[in-house]
Amino acid sequence: MIILFDLDGTLIDSTEAILESFKVAFETHGKAVPDSALIKAEIGHPLDAMFSTLGVEEGRVWDYVDAYKLHYRTISCQKTVLLPHAKEAVELASQYATLGVVTTKTAKYSIELLEHLELMHHFKVLVGREDVANPKPHPEPIHKALKALPNGAQKIWMVGDTCMDMLAAKEANVLGVGVTCGYGDEMNLINCTDHVHSNALEAVQFIANQ
Repeated sequence: MIILFDLDGTLIDSTEAILESFKVAFETHGKAVPDSALIKAEIGHPLDAMFSTLGVEEGRVWDYVDAYKLHYRTISCQKTVLLPHAKEAVELASQYATLGVVTTKTAKYSIELLEHLELMHHFKVLVGREDVANPKPHPEPIHKALKALPNGAQKIWMVGDTCMDMLAAKEANVLGVGVTCGYGDEMNLINCTDHVHSNALEAVQFIANQ
């Protein structure tokens, strides 16, 4: 069995680091900082898409992304925590499945975070934003992760907190399990998958019984 996990809102809470880094990016370029609720509503999308949605003109988006990353990399570990029961979820899942991470975060920072949180050794592969041309909800990140893992798994699952995760899973022909501990809207999740649980541990326990 293979279980792939999203990161933000599924295993980790990096809201403080994300909001602070967006604030720095907008202030660096002399623009008003959007309301925190508007920023949080976009978490899970790639950074360039987030800045575009938040009103940054197309020609300046990557300048904002660079300013964001410059700050984020200095604070991400100290201002990111595991979500409740996430550690137990990964430890339990590792007992019966091969694990991977599929995220729209930068892979480099994601690996550093998971090493800081002492969980990276449980994962056989991590696919981040810079590893693919098409991020979730496109299936490419899942396909890339699976290519790096042994063939022949009878069941493959994707655990995530947004419909982007569930749509990517569906397009990749893997089973999606939604969790409501993150940034996705619960009613939207229910419309995107038949399996919705309150956190990663409950999701992993459900998968174990399938």
